[in-house]
Amino acid sequence: MLSGRHAAHPAAPSTRIAVQFFRPILAGAHLPERLIACLGAAICIALTIVVCGRLPLAAADVPVIVAPLGASAVLVFAVPASPLAQPWPVIGGNMLSAIVGIACYQAIPGLAIAAGAAVGIAILLMSLLRCLHPPGGAAALTAVIGSQGIHAAGYGFALVPVGINSVALVLLALAFHRATKRSYPHHPANLPAAAAAASGLHLSDIDAAIEEMHESFDISREDLDALLSRAELHSIARRGVAPSPSGTTRRSS
Repeated sequence: MLSGRHAAHPAAPSTRIAVQFFRPILAGAHLPERLIACLGAAICIALTIVVCGRLPLAAADVPVIVAPLGASAVLVFAVPASPLAQPWPVIGGNMLSAIVGIACYQAIPGLAIAAGAAVGIAILLMSLLRCLHPPGGAAALTAVIGSQGIHAAGYGFALVPVGINSVALVLLALAFHRATKRSYPHHPANLPAAAAAASGLHLSDIDAAIEEMHESFDISREDLDALLSRAELHSIARRGVAPSPSGTTRRSS
């Protein structure tokens, strides 16, 4: 035990709270990656406005860029490996949700009911078409509660500006991620054959565990398999356990 001036003093409660508050909520998040994400979102949103600003949107009285695109940028640049941030969810999720919102606005007389139905149906449609994208809910809502210009544009709103915005953001994100050596669209990292053989995990095990937990996770099955398999190999190495050819483990002598 340390005493006197060498004694270890526990951090003050305010310091612990501050550290906890600013700790990244995402596993594997580091400051350099966060800064790159901030830079990418800032540049690509600005360029999306510049590109889409050259289109004749003023005549249609619709915005040059829609607010849901800001949320899309958070996903595309802050969590580019997320299944929700891939190109098809960004483009398909936003456009299909906007179409749903327009249809609900035109078919349902009550604003509250139309807004709720638009978001709910949008989630269902995105789920069925494998393009679940949270900002899509905002796109559907915008189509219901938006300006008269948006309502006057009708189904064209789903193409201009929602579709054009989404395509522009994805293309700019592809270029930015390639320039910064990041994987987008994301492809799961394959385990080396020897490492895969040493791991005792199988996708069926992961499916069974997820089924037991009754939860949805923002990570693909393949990424989860690679992550857990690598974690298992680190655990084997830490405990000094040697993998056997059958995929089970035995403690090394």
